[in-house]
Amino acid sequence: MTGASASGADAGASAGPDVGVEVDPIPLAQPVIGEAEEQAVLEVLRSKQLSLGSRGPAFEQAFAKRIGATHASAVSSGTAGLHLALRAVGVSDGDEVVTSPFSFVASANTIVYERARPVFADIDPVTLNLDPQAAAAAITDRTSAILPVHIFGYPADLPALERHGLALVEDACEALGAAHSDGISVGGRGHPAVFGFYANKQLTTGEGGMVTMGSAETKQHIDSERNQGRAPDMGWLDHDRLGFNYRLSDVAAAIGLAQLGRLDEMLAARARVAAWYREALADCEREHGLQLPCPDTGGNVRGWFVFVVQVPRDRDRDETIRALGARGVSAKAYLPAIHLMSFYRERFGHRPGEFPVTEDIASRSLALPFFPEMSQGQVGRVAQALTYVLRN
Repeated sequence: MTGASASGADAGASAGPDVGVEVDPIPLAQPVIGEAEEQAVLEVLRSKQLSLGSRGPAFEQAFAKRIGATHASAVSSGTAGLHLALRAVGVSDGDEVVTSPFSFVASANTIVYERARPVFADIDPVTLNLDPQAAAAAITDRTSAILPVHIFGYPADLPALERHGLALVEDACEALGAAHSDGISVGGRGHPAVFGFYANKQLTTGEGGMVTMGSAETKQHIDSERNQGRAPDMGWLDHDRLGFNYRLSDVAAAIGLAQLGRLDEMLAARARVAAWYREALADCEREHGLQLPCPDTGGNVRGWFVFVVQVPRDRDRDETIRALGARGVSAKAYLPAIHLMSFYRERFGHRPGEFPVTEDIASRSLALPFFPEMSQGQVGRVAQALTYVLRN
C-alpha cells in the first residue's frame, strides 16, 4: 500500500460515515508482495527450470522447519493437499469422515472425491471449531477419520479428538502461525495437516498449498500421487499407483520462500490489525451486540487469517454488507453452512435445523477488510461505518 492511499484512508476515518464513498474503497484483502518476491520469480524464470527444480524441495524443508514438522510436501492448492492427505490415511469408498459443516466447502468436497461420506458435527459457539462432544457422538463403526478445521486460524481441540484413536487430517489452510496450548504449532503434531497459500492467506504463492506430516511413508505416498503416481525414483514410465497433477511450480515455490523469510513480520502485522479492530469495535460489541472473534485462551494462539464478526440476531447480515459497501467498505458473508448448500442437500439429504449452532453463526457472520498493510485509520473507518449501520 502506498503512503498516499494510506493517508487518504486515515483522513476518511475522522470524517462522518456518510462520506465513505468519497475516499478510496477499502478492499477485503490484499497480499504483501515486494521486491523479494519479484526477484525470486525472476531468478526462476532466468533459470529456465520452472517445475521440478530446486525451489520446491527448498520450500518444503524451510516450511517444515518453521512448523516443527518432520516432513512437508508442496502441492498445487490446499484442496489438493486435503485430497492427498485423506488418501494417504486410507479414506476410501463407503467410509465416513467426521468434519465441520462450518468451513470452506473444500474440506467436505475432498471427502466426497474418495466416494466417502462427510459426517458433519456441530461447532462450538465460541471457537467456531468442531465441537469435540458433537464429533464423538457422530462416530460410527464406518468412521475412518476425523477432519477438524482450524477455522479462521484458531486451533481446534486436537487432544480431545486424538483420544478416539482415528486417523486425523487437519485442515490448517487458515491457520499458519497458530499454536496449541502445549506450545506445538498447528501442523506440527505429526498428523497430515494441510496449509493453503491463496492470495488472502498469511503466506501466499498465488495458488498453492503444503502438507506437513510426521511419517516418511506418508510423504513418499503424497509426493508420488501429486506427480501422477510416479515411482520414487521419478522413472518416467513407471507409475505404480493412481496419481494426480497436484505439483507446485518452482515459480510459486520461489514466491513462498520469499514470503517465508518475512512471515514473522506479516503475522505480527495481522495481529496488530486485529488488536486495532478489537479496540475500535469494543463499544459496538458492548452497545449493539456485535460478536467479535474469540480471544486466545488456555494457551492457544490464533494465526490471524480473517477478521470475522457476527451481527446481532435482530439485524440482517446481507443488508449490513450492502450498507457497508455503500460506504466504501468491502465485506463478505463468511462462511455459509456447507450442509445447506444445494449439492449437499441433494446428494446427502441435509435440511435446515440439523446443526443449529452452525446455522446461527453462518447466518450472521461477515468478514471485514483485513490484511497486514491495513492502517489504523482504515480500521477506524471500517469500525465507524459498521457502528453507524448497526445503530441505524
